[in-house]
Amino acid sequence: MKPVLTVISLLLFLTGCDINSDIDTEAPPPPQGIVTISLDNAVELQWLKSQAEDVRGYRIWISDRYNGRYSPIGSTSGTSFTDYDAANGVTYYYAVSAFDYNDNESELSIDVVYDTPRPEGYNIVLANLQYSPNVSGYDFSEYAVLRYDNDNTDFFFENVNGRNIIYVWDDSDIQDMGYTGSLDDISSAPAYGWSPSKMVEAIVGHTYVIWTWDDHYAKIRVKEAGISRLVFDWAYQTAEKNPELKTSRNPTAGRKPLTRSLSQK
Repeated sequence: MKPVLTVISLLLFLTGCDINSDIDTEAPPPPQGIVTISLDNAVELQWLKSQAEDVRGYRIWISDRYNGRYSPIGSTSGTSFTDYDAANGVTYYYAVSAFDYNDNESELSIDVVYDTPRPEGYNIVLANLQYSPNVSGYDFSEYAVLRYDNDNTDFFFENVNGRNIIYVWDDSDIQDMGYTGSLDDISSAPAYGWSPSKMVEAIVGHTYVIWTWDDHYAKIRVKEAGISRLVFDWAYQTAEKNPELKTSRNPTAGRKPLTRSLSQK
């Protein structure tokens, strides 16, 4: 009995086509333009949308060093992802891969992307030290309102002859970064330009960076300043000597990428 050819096999025989010739096996390109945003016990990642039309989603990878072993922590169909398992004061390295509808997955992004989450607070109130000196200073490390001359006070507030003044002690520094739309507008501490007088005028809408006596960086944004009180938002980098206060953008751009390994792929 002669074998019966199916319609598909007959067409393949007549055309000489390979049944697997139309299956997509090409991986999309790695994602680009990755940036991170430091949050309180979290890190947000953002990247550019892939130009490949068949990309179905993106996978996010994490490591404790750039050329270390990367593990997947989640995936998304969008162009952002928030790592809510990140801890304040710990530096994390991130990479992103893209995958298509046929499960072809790109190599990891080559951008050097890392972040160190930091705590933040909102609507903190300090009193004018002339009226209530016991609640006129602030300690970032304990998130606490203190007396202006407490050993742990990082800065304090006073209204002097109608001028609202923010002070730091001699072993700290402060700089007025100018008007900002939000606290997040200032991404990192400056390298120079600190106030030689250890004081600045408190202006509503301005953000100030403080270099604390124990070698940490913080920023505050003034929301209200008057004769009796100062109201501000703040962010504090718990990692010593780390100037990063919000965004990390390829800090070693232009260097040759290192080889990175995956825990699975």
